[in-house]
Amino acid sequence: MDLHSSLKKFFGFNKFKGLQEQVIKSIINRNNTFVIMPTGGGKSLCYQLPALMQEGTAIVVSPLIALMKNQVDAIRGISENHGVAHVLNSSLNKTEIAQVKADIDSGITKLLYVAPESLIKEEYVAFLRTQKISFVAIDEAHCISEWGHDFRPEYRNLKHIIKAIDDVPIICLTATATEKVQEDILKTLGITDANRFKASFNRPNLFYEVRPKTTEVEKDIIRFVKQRVGKSGIIYCLSRKKVEEVAQILQVNGLNAVPYHAGLDAKTRVKHQDMFLMENCDIVVATIAFGMGIDKPDVRFVIHHDIPKSLESYYQETGRAGRDDGEGYCLAFYAYKDIEKLEKFMSSKPVAEQEIGHALLQEVVGYAETSMNRRKYLLHYFGEEFDAITGDGADMDDNSRNPKKKHEAKEDVVKLLSVVKQTLQKYKSKELVNTLVGKENALLTSHKTHLQPFFGIGKDRTAAYWMALIRQVLVVYFIKKEIEQYGVVKLTDKGLIYMDKPSSFLMTEDHSYSEENDNTIITNAKSSVGAADVVLVSLLKGLRKKVATKQGVPPFAVFQDPSLDDMALKYPISIEELSTVHGVGEGKARKFGKEFVSLITTYVAENDVLRPDDLIVKSTGVNSGLKLYIIQNTDRKLPLEDIAKSKGKEMMDLIKEMEAIIYSGTKLNIDYALDDLLDEDQQEEIHEYFMEAESDSIQEALDEFDGDYDEDELRLMRIKFINEVGN
Repeated sequence: MDLHSSLKKFFGFNKFKGLQEQVIKSIINRNNTFVIMPTGGGKSLCYQLPALMQEGTAIVVSPLIALMKNQVDAIRGISENHGVAHVLNSSLNKTEIAQVKADIDSGITKLLYVAPESLIKEEYVAFLRTQKISFVAIDEAHCISEWGHDFRPEYRNLKHIIKAIDDVPIICLTATATEKVQEDILKTLGITDANRFKASFNRPNLFYEVRPKTTEVEKDIIRFVKQRVGKSGIIYCLSRKKVEEVAQILQVNGLNAVPYHAGLDAKTRVKHQDMFLMENCDIVVATIAFGMGIDKPDVRFVIHHDIPKSLESYYQETGRAGRDDGEGYCLAFYAYKDIEKLEKFMSSKPVAEQEIGHALLQEVVGYAETSMNRRKYLLHYFGEEFDAITGDGADMDDNSRNPKKKHEAKEDVVKLLSVVKQTLQKYKSKELVNTLVGKENALLTSHKTHLQPFFGIGKDRTAAYWMALIRQVLVVYFIKKEIEQYGVVKLTDKGLIYMDKPSSFLMTEDHSYSEENDNTIITNAKSSVGAADVVLVSLLKGLRKKVATKQGVPPFAVFQDPSLDDMALKYPISIEELSTVHGVGEGKARKFGKEFVSLITTYVAENDVLRPDDLIVKSTGVNSGLKLYIIQNTDRKLPLEDIAKSKGKEMMDLIKEMEAIIYSGTKLNIDYALDDLLDEDQQEEIHEYFMEAESDSIQEALDEFDGDYDEDELRLMRIKFINEVGN
């Protein structure tokens, strides 16, 4: 039977998609085969069809039980014989294992799905050695490479296990692989002779956006999701704890969401996955444990609450949106401090692994901070060229819709390329930047680079500027990153030609995601979705000044600026609504709220304002237990260090929790702790400063006192001050 009639017979399709036909021919001709095909490109059919057509059983190595179960169910659905596909993993009992062996023995089973851990077991290897094996397919093959985003050590051993079973062709499949990962996979499996097939990674229907991550990230997510009620979406978080929190916040705000992570028992995980597939829930909040092989074509958005550890992960996870070629919105929230957190986690790993992790993270930083076309950046990472003007999906990202300023950077490009050349092409991006800005470090000194005339030729620009330029020059192939010594920057022929004959190079300025200096818990409540109503803000400021004068306190002790901004976003017209505003809380709403609510009510009526009721985001009370604990123990005059320690918190974290309590209007008496720290005169001096100050910024206070007091002391005095005059 030929390929097309088999395709029609088994799967009901009239024609192959993309590279499927060439791949299948390569397998049927018993060649080792390597397939890189993006999510949704029809990878699984590449090994399912030849397995069904050939004599014997094909072994499919797959990393996830849920993924195997999905595929086995799908194959059983197209055959009248239940035994056509089986799973062999730790979830089976003895009777089930015997049934699997009997079906393979009698030639019924065409596809046997195995986890790499099961394949190591001697009893299985011994059994499979006696059977007719058609070929071995390794799905999610990037797990083999420690440069891949999902490295699994047990995958490294597959070459020897396969040899022990039978000398059969191997087919590897992955949805994401940079050149580095491809080389690693082929070497490790000993199949460098494999026929290689690589489909385009471009998914033109996906829209990419990166937003700055503020303390309001959950509100931003709720706004986004509420504009898409009834549509399916996945929200990825890095930790199980965050998954639980976000799922709970969404549920409290009337959204149909369930959590999914490896810490839930298997039954709950399966139930939540099925609810999502069967449309009994709209949103899954998950760690990366979710989604491999999830064949849901109508996922309309994928949100990254936390930025992932590599661009491969990002590509794979966003690739779960819009598989039916319909709308797919990929939104990531980015703050550099998340990257720092990931780097901290890595510090316990072996040095080689740390280096790999850092290199992959820097690529993610580049993608998030770049202001060039995101699709072009992403495809370049996977070794594919893309025309940002005429390419398919060229305007489907935030940077193309809102282009940033460009400036002529011809001379800087020449400077950069000449430094790459003069340092003998042996440095990574970071060292090149240090050389350009003239910053010495051990590596540069050991190579005597700091003594060269070109050291510091770019110190009129910042390190961030040069890093951004390196990224943009990489994407136009003037330089490339070495595969063997990953990250080392080399010149290309195109770059050498440019050095001889430089022409115009327009550089776009990077996004800046730097944080404000003052590290207080209050951050600007304006989100990138909506901006505060400027007219209302100025009316509210006028009222705040009046109330403050009447009470004899500084305006910030009534409400802080971010709270006024938030009122001008949400238009609260009752005390209850006012208490949900950023940094307000019930106590403060009751104390000062009456006049503010009345002003907003009049303003809304006179200006026909359409109030966004969906922006009143309810909190889950996750922190209410901690809040109560702090209030009770400060009442008992327990030393603050002891309170912090008993909750496993640093002192600064405790201070931030206390700030949140008093800024929302609840009383908190910490006089006893301050009396141990500062004498009466010192307390009075700081109290008077806050009374006169324009704002309650800690940075300004530190500057004013010029080292007389440290940050903790000033923050604790600010708490006492607000407690006395504001609450």
